[in-house]
Amino acid sequence: MPILDASSQDAIERAADALAAGEVVAIPTETVYGLAVDAAQPQAVRRLFALKERPAAHPLPVLVADAAAAQHFAASVPPAAEKLMAAFWPGALTLVLPRKEGVVEEAAGGQANIALRCSAHPVVQRLLAACAARGIAGLACPSANRFGRISSTTAAHVAAEFGDELPVLDGGACSVGIESSIVDCTKKMLVLLRPGAVAREAIERTAGAALVGRDALSKTAAEEAQSGHYAPRAKVRLMDGKMLKTALELLGAQAKNIAVWARDPLKSASSKLLLRRMPDDAEAAAHELFAVLRSFDDAGVKLIWVQEPPAGSEWEGVRDRLRRAAAAQ
Repeated sequence: MPILDASSQDAIERAADALAAGEVVAIPTETVYGLAVDAAQPQAVRRLFALKERPAAHPLPVLVADAAAAQHFAASVPPAAEKLMAAFWPGALTLVLPRKEGVVEEAAGGQANIALRCSAHPVVQRLLAACAARGIAGLACPSANRFGRISSTTAAHVAAEFGDELPVLDGGACSVGIESSIVDCTKKMLVLLRPGAVAREAIERTAGAALVGRDALSKTAAEEAQSGHYAPRAKVRLMDGKMLKTALELLGAQAKNIAVWARDPLKSASSKLLLRRMPDDAEAAAHELFAVLRSFDDAGVKLIWVQEPPAGSEWEGVRDRLRRAAAAQ
């Protein structure tokens, strides 16, 4: 099955048939492309883990059609989670909830909790409706990339990552460009496991509670949450604007095999240096982030120098992805 035009209902039905048969299908969401399987089919889940090269102990998020569908997987939904669902679903927010015993154990990596999201992408909504008609309650759906590598934001990225044999529903470029925010609602306090498109302040205001950071977790869980990820083949280094300018001046015409993504206007004496302007707007930067890193890899550079994003909370998701990309080297 080649890349399928997601605007066609026939393509949606074919994808749903493939998922019901236990196959892996790549699908668009508003955040990034994902690798989807029927969350209730253990063999399909194992196939996804193997394709993604993801450790089996790392649980998979599950896409559901709405808050009511979440009841199939969640043993309970705390009041704060109900508020967040009402405000941000469908959307780019994943909630970690207590998992109903005996449900999707393989997808949850054997853990007692389950991560659920209701995507706003119309292709996902149409696909989940077609899946429901086939008895599928939710789709296990991590990002469509090899474990630890750059996420995909177009169907072409997915094909480049996994080859032409993987079915891909082409819904165009993802509008957000980085993964969803993840909030753990299973503890006495709300924990922001991963910043994303939904701002920290908006989550806190809606839930009526402050978010604590990953450092509130046990040492093992915190280290896992902060591990290197989103890494291109080239080595990523973050620098402030002054350090970046100085480094380019010192290299001069000798600079080669280096790409730079920066907000400050920079010049180089080397024609072999790749310079790309980072948008001043955080949403625009998030939309471009993974595509820019992939383009640098495609150019064959060995080093990627990135200007450290601003300190504002609206940049939190971009900072997180870049810091983890640099940590993965």
